[in-house]
Amino acid sequence: MGLKDKASKIDFASIMPAAQTLPEAPKPKTAPGAMMAFANDQRSELLRENDELRSRAAQAGELEGRLREVSEELRGWDGALPARLIDTGDIARSEFANRHASAFQGKLFEDFKREIQEAGRNSQPIKVRTIAKPGDGPKYELVFGHRRYEACRQLGIPVWAVVENLDDRALVEEMDRENRGRADPSPWEQGMTYLRALEKGVYPSNRQMAASLGVDVSNLGKALALARLPEAVIAAFPTPQSIQLAWATELGKAFQEDEVGLVARAEALAAEKAVHSAKSVFARLVAPPASPAVVGDALPLASHALRLANQKVGALKFDALGRPSMRLSVKLSGEQQRALLKVMQAFVDAL
Repeated sequence: MGLKDKASKIDFASIMPAAQTLPEAPKPKTAPGAMMAFANDQRSELLRENDELRSRAAQAGELEGRLREVSEELRGWDGALPARLIDTGDIARSEFANRHASAFQGKLFEDFKREIQEAGRNSQPIKVRTIAKPGDGPKYELVFGHRRYEACRQLGIPVWAVVENLDDRALVEEMDRENRGRADPSPWEQGMTYLRALEKGVYPSNRQMAASLGVDVSNLGKALALARLPEAVIAAFPTPQSIQLAWATELGKAFQEDEVGLVARAEALAAEKAVHSAKSVFARLVAPPASPAVVGDALPLASHALRLANQKVGALKFDALGRPSMRLSVKLSGEQQRALLKVMQAFVDAL
């Protein structure tokens, strides 16, 4: 007989110990006993419910604490705008942009661009505003972050950006605040933003713009003086970023008193093959060497007033090369205009 057949004949019930049954609780035999048993049962139920309520209260307290933590964290993000990746082709440079092309060249910019490439995107988002009627062109206008935008554009990757609807004044103020927080851009670049804001009527005056931006009105005026310099003067410097704010007063004075001579000196400097420092360029622009073309009895370079009945009606100026410029603020009849032209032409013919 196999083991399987033998096992089938074993009576396992006979060899297993009998299950022990718990003795039933004695039932009370009297009415007071029954009432006491009922009270004990009710007390046990109340204790169980009390323990359950305490457990739930503890859980509720823990959830309330976590809720407070999350609420405090959310308050820290109150008003924050979400950032998103935007194709650089959908973003146009702002008309208030103050970055010169030289800011996107050289070793520093290449190092900056390499950092973005290694990270996969710009670590700090730029800010853009939506264009009201984009048509087929860009959908956004750059508010700040021109170097980050340009680096991503050159790398051919989307730029991480925050989108916010701003008017012109808010755009200028955010651009200025963000740039000054970085000790950047240069006085000339900052002046370009100020100048465009004034030209577009974003601010009615230098003083109101300075108050809105929280900058010194004198420094704002100096930055504007740099921005108003002719392009030839800016081109004479190694880069616009190398022009110092402290030079604004003398450069502005040279521009007002001898614009033609200032431009001529700037063009001569730009044409030289030698590399000049920004400081030497400034010195030559505001204090040009004496020209051999100027004879010893030449008139001084200051403006010479033209008077009519003891009233100033114009000015005659000579630059460092002896070239004249004249301005009259009197109204001339047709006959007087022809007479003046005849006199001037006769003078030129006699040279």
